[in-house]
Amino acid sequence: MDPLEIARWQFGITTVYHFLMVPLTIGLGILVAVLQTVWVRTGRAEYLRMTKFWGKLFLINFIMGVATGLVQEFQFGMAWSEYSRFVGDVFGAPLAMESLLAFFVESTFLGLWIFGWQRLPRLVHLACIWAATLASVFSAYFILVANSWMQHPVGVEMIDGRAVMTDAWAVFTNNTALVTFPHTIFGAFAVAGGFLIGISWFHLYRRRAAGIDTVDADGRVIVGEDTAHGVGRDKTDHAVWLKSLRLGAVVAMVAFAGVALSGHAQAQLMFKQQPMKMAAAEAACHDGTGFSVLTIGNLKGNGATTCDDVVAVFELPGLLSFLANDNFTTEIPGVNTLLPQYQEKYGTHLPDDPMYGERAGQEINYLPLMEVTYWGFRLMITFGGLAAFAALVALWMVRKGTVPENKWISRLAVFGILAPFGANSAGWIFTEMGRQPFVVAPNPTMDGSVDQVFMYTAAAVSPGVSAGEMLFSLIALTAVYGVLAVIEVKMLVRYVRGGVPSAMPELAAAPPGGRDGSDEGAGPDGSQDGGDVLAFAY
Repeated sequence: MDPLEIARWQFGITTVYHFLMVPLTIGLGILVAVLQTVWVRTGRAEYLRMTKFWGKLFLINFIMGVATGLVQEFQFGMAWSEYSRFVGDVFGAPLAMESLLAFFVESTFLGLWIFGWQRLPRLVHLACIWAATLASVFSAYFILVANSWMQHPVGVEMIDGRAVMTDAWAVFTNNTALVTFPHTIFGAFAVAGGFLIGISWFHLYRRRAAGIDTVDADGRVIVGEDTAHGVGRDKTDHAVWLKSLRLGAVVAMVAFAGVALSGHAQAQLMFKQQPMKMAAAEAACHDGTGFSVLTIGNLKGNGATTCDDVVAVFELPGLLSFLANDNFTTEIPGVNTLLPQYQEKYGTHLPDDPMYGERAGQEINYLPLMEVTYWGFRLMITFGGLAAFAALVALWMVRKGTVPENKWISRLAVFGILAPFGANSAGWIFTEMGRQPFVVAPNPTMDGSVDQVFMYTAAAVSPGVSAGEMLFSLIALTAVYGVLAVIEVKMLVRYVRGGVPSAMPELAAAPPGGRDGSDEGAGPDGSQDGGDVLAFAY
């Protein structure tokens, strides 16, 4: 058992798991703030219900995200102590700002928002959710600054084997971070949009299946009510789901456009900063201009595809050149051209240094796993495109006010929630694994005196941690995270199936005249929860 490989699996599993929650937290949180803003301005009941229902799901996801995210910092010290020493001087600033500014603001104002219903004036309460959600966006930026430095180190110099920050402005305005940030935020909105579409479709279909809503001869909805069989089954309930679905569809389509544009800029930087990553993403063994739509290869005895057995089945001529240089003629260097350049610049074997342990002197493979980079890049694009197409179809299908009474389409819409999650995960796996064998990739634009600011992954693992200890932590964390995943999914399913009343139990206790969203008999926020703020909090 190799401690390095186990440590990589551990960090990969916990990071991908955590990142399932991050985009939903960011995207859904901002949409909840927008919905509450509309409610404060209009006073309409459906927007209050939308705020509380989607806000409840946002809180469940946020809490799980915090619990799993805290583990990431501990892993730096436990499994990656050499890496922590190398990057500590650089990472100290963005991580401190993420914790002391963004996260503290986020958690403080989110607490005020949770417990402030009926206790804070409307505008103050609204300001709390905006402060919390915007703080989560800033938190994401500071984390991406740190990650982008690993992809493209700037603003530092090497002193006694450590990267020491000499220009904080360069670190915080790293061009890699500036393009990665909007790409990540648009990806978060894509997740939130798909989340709204799938759940709203589910509830509109349930209303159709129960016979509450019907359609006329032209297919237009006839909104009904069934308050005798439960609260929240009124006409306002229909407005909640229809408006949520339409909002989610618009957000998802706009997000896809933003992801595509920012992703194009990000890819152009990768071609310059990490050319081997992009060559591996295309399985481009030879120089050329064509974008591979399908390339196949065979896994040999070493467990990885090499350029000896890669066959391009279908390519689009000129497209790869356009992605890299905005033209269709410039040839992009392939793996066979780049490998000698990497070997000449960074060496063919790991240094004979005790920090590398048993790996000292081993031959360096500068080619990332092409199976991961190639298919990760395409799965990211495919899942993102499918989510955007589904949003367009959903917007068209509800143009007459409801969804078709078809259970298979309804199930497909619910499962479609997973597509943008898949796109985000595939993109991050491609980005991180495509950087190998570096944990801090070299910056090819720096002059020769500073070009040695890089770190091999083989040198980053903690030297004092055994394979057995690492394996135990891998199994333990994976098991705990698996339990947390079951808990979160069950909680989300419970509140989703419960609909608006699951987040607003006050609806059951409200007098008949108080369910129209008016302020009669309500607290300062216009709700009818009788002062029990814990009903929303828990």
